[in-house]
Amino acid sequence: MAVKLRLKRMGAKKRPFYRLVAADSRSPRDGRFIESVGYYNPMNGEIKVDEEGALKWLRSGAIPTDTAKDILSKSGVITKFHNEKSGK
Repeated sequence: MAVKLRLKRMGAKKRPFYRLVAADSRSPRDGRFIESVGYYNPMNGEIKVDEEGALKWLRSGAIPTDTAKDILSKSGVITKFHNEKSGK
């Protein structure tokens, strides 16, 4: 099973709200997911990420999508993961 960290769209029409989830790559965008790792609200730029949950999935081989990677890097998770991986 290939796991991806990606965004699941929620909210009303023209009022998007996204959850950052770990999901099987074969499941639909708004379909079944394994675990919710955080959220992103583009209306006010609010980002909240569970760092331990995101790091757990990155360590186990989950691949973030481009947008999810940007959100994780803004919250500092990608930097922690790279430092941990390089042994710093």
